[in-house]
Amino acid sequence: MDTLIIGSGPAGYTAAIYAARADLKPVIYTGLEPGGQLTTTTDVDNFPGYPKGIDGPKMMDELKEQAERFGTEVKIDFISKVEFSKNKGSLHKVFSQDGTEIEAKTIIICTGASAKYLGLPSEQKLIGGGVSACAVCDGFFYKNQEVAVIGGGDTAVEEATYLAKICSKVTMIVRKDHLRASKAMQNRITKYPNISILYNHEVEEVIGDNLVVGIKTINNLTKETSEIKITGLFLAIGHTPNTEIFKGQINMDESGYIITEPKSTITNIPGVFAAGDVQDKEYRQAVTAAGTGCMAALDAERYLQEI
Repeated sequence: MDTLIIGSGPAGYTAAIYAARADLKPVIYTGLEPGGQLTTTTDVDNFPGYPKGIDGPKMMDELKEQAERFGTEVKIDFISKVEFSKNKGSLHKVFSQDGTEIEAKTIIICTGASAKYLGLPSEQKLIGGGVSACAVCDGFFYKNQEVAVIGGGDTAVEEATYLAKICSKVTMIVRKDHLRASKAMQNRITKYPNISILYNHEVEEVIGDNLVVGIKTINNLTKETSEIKITGLFLAIGHTPNTEIFKGQINMDESGYIITEPKSTITNIPGVFAAGDVQDKEYRQAVTAAGTGCMAALDAERYLQEI
């Protein structure tokens, strides 16, 4: 086949739309989570073209429908192994879960990155009901409300300061006795009197049936527990790029994100491109993922014209 797309979030489906319109006859392997992280988001208000917002799973269904309209073949399956060729023009081999071998001239990797969570049953139950891993995505829904941010690094401080502009109070939960964030980032906090920090604290339970109403915390030094009333809990303890099957096959940074050439989706492997959160640890937005999906399809089309 001309183009195989691995992953089915905004990057994957956008790549499919452009590739299909270029007559590359793309095939998508959706992965274990068809639609990606947006399928866990109830309301998407910051994606252009939806003035009234849209339900995350519905948006991904519409992207899938649009990709299929132009001839994309969507397979609800995942790729478990890859064998990339380093020779320009050679076919790349991948293997699906049941061992089926697929050969493709170009491959677009859109496997995304997964937010790290605490793993508490109460937390998992309330993802989309007040538990979020993206303040930029969901912070608007908590305007003038009290929220909490878990984490002590640069991302946590960035999330907290973003939320402080729209929320009445932001409590940072930091399990150590200090912030890991850079001094420059820490200095930002001092500008916001509505940000407070609980050091040496961890979350034991997220309280709420369908919506978050609070958290139960414990001081890991004194073992004293307390409850904090909040309506939103934001996790900022990192992301893990979904690149395990590509290790040893393609260049990655120290965190496992696929390295692409500046202003492109081109990797070090001829004919293999990467788009979306799998190669972007800076922005991690649906709209930026979609943009790089478009770029990847255009890069793949140009590559095929050259071989």
